[in-house]
Amino acid sequence: MPFETQSLVEVLRGGRFESEHRGAIAVVDACGKLIAHVGDVDLVTYLRSSAKPFQALPLVESGAADRLGLTDRELAIVAGSHTGEPRHVETVRSILRKIGLSEDALQCGVHMPFNPESAQALQAAGRAPTPIYNNCSGKHAGMLAAAIDRGLSTDDYLDPNHPIQVSIRQALADLSDTPFDAVGVGIDGCSAPVFALPLRGAALAFAKLADLPTSTGEGLVEGDRRVALARIANAMLTYPEMVAGEGRLDTDLMRAAKGRVVCKGGAEGFHGVGLVARDGKPALGIAVKIGDGDGKRGGNPAVIEALRQLGVLDDAMLEALKGYRGWVVTNHRGLEVGEVRARFELVRHE
Repeated sequence: MPFETQSLVEVLRGGRFESEHRGAIAVVDACGKLIAHVGDVDLVTYLRSSAKPFQALPLVESGAADRLGLTDRELAIVAGSHTGEPRHVETVRSILRKIGLSEDALQCGVHMPFNPESAQALQAAGRAPTPIYNNCSGKHAGMLAAAIDRGLSTDDYLDPNHPIQVSIRQALADLSDTPFDAVGVGIDGCSAPVFALPLRGAALAFAKLADLPTSTGEGLVEGDRRVALARIANAMLTYPEMVAGEGRLDTDLMRAAKGRVVCKGGAEGFHGVGLVARDGKPALGIAVKIGDGDGKRGGNPAVIEALRQLGVLDDAMLEALKGYRGWVVTNHRGLEVGEVRARFELVRHE
């Protein structure tokens, strides 16, 4: 069933409209109240890699991360989609050493590192990439760690009915206020189960991720789960370079926003953002879905524009992120022939 979408990002050539990226945006607080939106906030779609902070939750909430001696740097890469930089590969290897498994245990598949220098280094050395260079290897190492801690099998850790995957699905159901059986399950690019939620439910999960214990308000996550969510969020905020990598939106956005934003993008134009409570303002969650799946040309400008309209990014932050906000279109001779820019207005419900 097609999504009910609205135009979010337009492409101009010679000052004339040429094409567009349509999508939907939901903004909610940690109690689930709709704060703002564009398009259909009830559309059900896969979070893809935006689910990774929540896929890390059972590992942390169970105490396994502490028992296994995992650091916040390692938790950040469990919650991230790394680009295969040397520091990323070594951090995943560190997790595997702590749980006594080799790279062969990773069932995420193989692709060249997204980081150009890392890819060139492998090619220059005549080496083929291994699963540890997969952008999801940190997540997989985290799932294996959770299984090892519980004494569960690891050869089938990606089975949707494996206890680790069931606990992840239950956590997402709880955080999004979605019945367990209503959480859609598919298979991601890395072969792990991937989950589908209503857009407003995904935004609610990110609002709860950003609702750090210093926040105040009613109807918020309490107890051990809130502490676990806060640890994951703080790990991502402290080590944004582990969540993505150099030249990637998540890393640069968290750096520029200076602790105000915790975010995680996913494939096919999905992006989740949590706004940390500050100055009396409650935590908010944002979920963005680009209907045509273009997370770079469509998604990046939409995310930055939504944050600008919500008053999260000041002029200095917007300047630091200008390469994601919009850009000039050039042709093969380097001539400026058009531009890409976000063009929408959030409908407010405050």
